Amino acid sequence: MNTLSNSPTATPTRWVGAVLFALMFWFSSSLLMDFVIMPGLFVGGMMSQPDFGTAGYAMFWVFNRLELLCAGVILTGLLVTRQARPSRPVVASGLRSRWAMELGLALLALTLVLTYAVTPAMGALGAALDPFAATAEVPAAMNQMHGLYFGLEALKLLGCGMLLSLLFGDLSRAEEI
Repeated sequence: MNTLSNSPTATPTRWVGAVLFALMFWFSSSLLMDFVIMPGLFVGGMMSQPDFGTAGYAMFWVFNRLELLCAGVILTGLLVTRQARPSRPVVASGLRSRWAMELGLALLALTLVLTYAVTPAMGALGAALDPFAATAEVPAAMNQMHGLYFGLEALKLLGCGMLLSLLFGDLSRAEEI
């Protein structure tokens, strides 16, 4: 185990770059999905289509798997940087701090809840069970699920922003040295 944690291929600087890329990709794609794509589909009348549940679930199935991949890369990068032995102690470093690990775990937990609980429930509520209906009615519970989903999304965006601030704090301290 000691040889794995001290391997030259797992340098902390490479992992800091991977964490930065994953965080920026995840943060920007979530903003794009939440504030551009979904409102555009809503204004375009997606919710009145009979197969909106199936289409929404298919779109979020892919997006949620990308989020899980980003959360895994971020958590792995945080573990590698935490294990590294640079000149600064863990307390003085942003990415190596206890808060970064807790934020990474919280982001992974939020993503798991969104992927395996909220999104399938929303897809089931939006499923067209009467193919002969002229217009699809949005179930009342769907509005509550949208509120829950966007509340969890807000927490996810806040967590990503906090991790980015820890990372940029580390980068600005590194430039001072």
